[in-house]
Amino acid sequence: MGTTMKITELGDGLRVSALGLGAMGMSAFYGSSDEKESVATLRHAVDQGVTFIDTAEAYGPFENEKLIARALGSRRAEVTLATKASAETDDDGTVHGRNGTPAYIHRAADRSLRHLGTDVIDLYYLHRVDPNVPIEESVGAMSELVTAGKVRHIGLSEASAATIRRAHAVHPLAAVQSEFSLFSRDVLENGEKAVMDELGIGFVAFSPLGRGVLTGGVRSLDHLAPDDARRGLPRFQPEAFAANRALVERVELIAAEKGVTLAQVALAWLLHQGVVPIPGTRHRTRLDENAAAVDVTLSPDEHRRLAEALPATEITGGRAGEPTVHGTDR
Repeated sequence: MGTTMKITELGDGLRVSALGLGAMGMSAFYGSSDEKESVATLRHAVDQGVTFIDTAEAYGPFENEKLIARALGSRRAEVTLATKASAETDDDGTVHGRNGTPAYIHRAADRSLRHLGTDVIDLYYLHRVDPNVPIEESVGAMSELVTAGKVRHIGLSEASAATIRRAHAVHPLAAVQSEFSLFSRDVLENGEKAVMDELGIGFVAFSPLGRGVLTGGVRSLDHLAPDDARRGLPRFQPEAFAANRALVERVELIAAEKGVTLAQVALAWLLHQGVVPIPGTRHRTRLDENAAAVDVTLSPDEHRRLAEALPATEITGGRAGEPTVHGTDR
């Protein structure tokens, strides 16, 4: 018997599947992928009720949006599509620095609409805050897209608590997307999640499985392709990775006690905090495994034990943003 996917609400009345699918790795950063299997995974996700699909113009660039359009075809209305305006990118794929100007946001949104083959983007994020443009101007442009009917809801990614407040005062934010997992919990320490809770803004967690470390599928650096961008991240350097894998083994013991997988218990830890995780995968079997996390219940004691098994003070190496959009507003 399969999982019956639950529906949850972010902010601004946006309803989404309780667990989404991050499509980035199908086109960028994590080595080569099989397009046929990626398309099959996207379609299988919709069949299983995992209908919150996350992409960005930066993934490829553009190739991920185009892949999703090919995969969904006539099923577009069955999904909630989220994409992002990111680092300024020319039509030929040349990537420049961050650009949060209204002119670029409008141009990027029109281009994403074409690549996605749709008339409207359900959730449009500012991928990274531009330090040279007041957030009020960037969000003002996004608000204009809502008024024009090109975008239904807007959000930010990797934004500080102060920036979230300023942005939300201009136009209601449906969601803020940040890295959050047992491995990356600074959104709790820095106050971003508290502000989201206060203002009624949904929290979408990317890399909810620690960029693969919390899946059990990356037990050795040898499991990463030579061109996998994770090889350049601090937590994936040999000594750091070995130390962090030792911590993960503690979480694996808790998962084994419950009779669930490492990934499922890690996702359940997020789900029980009202967070919408968007784990990325390129395979149908992994998608099914991840989706089953919505049925995993955790007692308060188990929730505490998981956090204590992987204490933030013992994690070796800092986290890093996606390679094409360096830096955060946090």
